[in-house]
Amino acid sequence: MIVWIHGGGWRQGSKESGGHPPRLPKIVETGRYFGASINYRLSAEQNWPAQLFDCKAAIRWLRAKSYKYGYDGRRISVWGSSAGGHLALMLGTTNGKKEWEGSVGSFKKYSSEVQSVINYYGPSEFLKMDNHPSIIVHSSPNSPESKLLGRAIGEVPKMAKQASPFHHVKEGLPPFIHFHGTKDMLVPYNQSFILHQKILSHKNDSRLITVRGGGHKMPENFTEKFVLPFLDFHFLGIGTPVNSQEIVPNN
Repeated sequence: MIVWIHGGGWRQGSKESGGHPPRLPKIVETGRYFGASINYRLSAEQNWPAQLFDCKAAIRWLRAKSYKYGYDGRRISVWGSSAGGHLALMLGTTNGKKEWEGSVGSFKKYSSEVQSVINYYGPSEFLKMDNHPSIIVHSSPNSPESKLLGRAIGEVPKMAKQASPFHHVKEGLPPFIHFHGTKDMLVPYNQSFILHQKILSHKNDSRLITVRGGGHKMPENFTEKFVLPFLDFHFLGIGTPVNSQEIVPNN
């Protein structure tokens, strides 16, 4: 089961984006995987950590319904872009942490753990976002990150760290693959780089696909070129591992 988590700065977007561009459908069309696209409460409805709790509740629901719909609930991968990438990262880095389960949903006996994470340019360390070029002042009270927390991130550094995947990294995490453009002016490239390095430093599997000169999006063909091989290797044991690499897009 591959679960898509939409972006939109935690302020907008919906599960309908799972098919536009057709990333998740490309995975499902192979016949090797089931797919789901999920919603979560937006920051105007509820501040952090409601968004993570909603995602964990969705994972538990999907696991509970696996027999009904005929997919393998033991292996769930999460895939998100931007804010959705952040939530996918949080799901992966908080595997097994009961304090981050929340009380949403009716399937508490089922696990919310995920078995791999696909991160498209998600924020990983809120308090370091302003250290690199961006068209957003992330420490501003009006930034997406501050709106998520309900306060300017610099005013609530403890909460900002708790909402940052970087600070949850430990040994025993599932495999990660990150995709990020070096000229991303919304979420700086360094966000994926430092998280990738920290995951590796804790003896976990992490791969980083760097898109030289790339912005806040990924080429559609990356689904077939990288995401499918990553899933096939880790879930089906076929093919070879995707290696970290730098990509220079065709002009």
